[in-house]
Amino acid sequence: MATFSVQFLGCKVSYADAQAVRERLLADGHDEAGTGAEVAVVNTCCVTNEAVAKSRQAVARAARSHQHVYATGCAANLDGALARLGANVSVVGRPSEELPAAIAGHVGAIGCVQSDARLERTRAFVKIQDGCSFSCAFCVIPLVRGGTRSRRAAAVIAEIRRRIAQGHREIVLTGVNLGCFRDREAGHTLASLVRAAGALPGLERLRLSSIEVNHLSPELVAALRETPSASRHLHVPLQSGDDGVLRAMKRRYTAAQYLARLEPLADFNLTADVIVGFPGEDDEAFLRTLDVVERAGLSRLHVFPYSPRPGTATGEDDTVPATVKKERSACLRALSDELSRRRWQERVGSTDRVLVDRPGRGYADDYTPWLLAGEVGKLLRARAVGVSEEGVLAVAA
Repeated sequence: MATFSVQFLGCKVSYADAQAVRERLLADGHDEAGTGAEVAVVNTCCVTNEAVAKSRQAVARAARSHQHVYATGCAANLDGALARLGANVSVVGRPSEELPAAIAGHVGAIGCVQSDARLERTRAFVKIQDGCSFSCAFCVIPLVRGGTRSRRAAAVIAEIRRRIAQGHREIVLTGVNLGCFRDREAGHTLASLVRAAGALPGLERLRLSSIEVNHLSPELVAALRETPSASRHLHVPLQSGDDGVLRAMKRRYTAAQYLARLEPLADFNLTADVIVGFPGEDDEAFLRTLDVVERAGLSRLHVFPYSPRPGTATGEDDTVPATVKKERSACLRALSDELSRRRWQERVGSTDRVLVDRPGRGYADDYTPWLLAGEVGKLLRARAVGVSEEGVLAVAA
């Protein structure tokens, strides 16, 4: 029997991949250890230069305290990103579907296996799709994760049933490009999968991790509205509010189209990704992004300073000075804070069900943070009574 630890960097897809490896090792009879483990698995990220640097640091730290480290994930599939990290580091550049078996094969199975492993969180991330077949100019994901591919709907539903039985209160459907989910043989799209998952007994909350604006079809919006457990929150990447920058990015929409797709969702809590400092973004383009962010009714932004990625269409371009990127990032984050407070203030006086996922804090149905006392893992009825710097202040209703 080996003792092991698993950590991840990056997005919810990385988390789901890391958990798949963790569950396989537990099923094979190995023992998870918080400290002092013999084997470490580090699932890495490469979405920016900073992400690669943090991944290298995490692997190097693990190599100092474990007998062997398996570096997996996106950075492991990016040529040279994790080179020269020590003799006890194995870089496993494999598709995500192959990782659990590959790592388990290296570590080795033993006879005494454990029962089904519950995930660590009050919510479970269920990956339904991986890869991307689009070619955004800045994005390295198609290079490191391959083209889009979907799980069979029956396998997804079976996993959701298992997570419900394990006691998870919220299921988050996740993937690199969720709207590309298809199970053609079974006749399933993302919209029909939402309906099928929402019909499962015991599912209390269902949420999408992210959705491209092009995939916000009337069918999907109807499925979300008509599924009682579906959360009224959507994360819809924007990247830029300037049409010239969007064209250069090879995004597949204009600012006007983005706004039009979001217009029927005014009652949803909407969040987005924005890239600042993309090559060619001037002051006027940045101001147009600020304008679109406000007009779209977004409540929270994930801000990324542009980072050229090797092998992408703009991998050799980085024309906006670092100081300008820093200034624009700070401006957008300040706007994000203001938009969040507006959203939180609107909730004062309302009641909602809050999933407590850490002491003193949880998330309402629309994924706004609520601060209240309650047992971790419980869904509590709460009433919003005020606003703080961290979220909505609430009491039991």
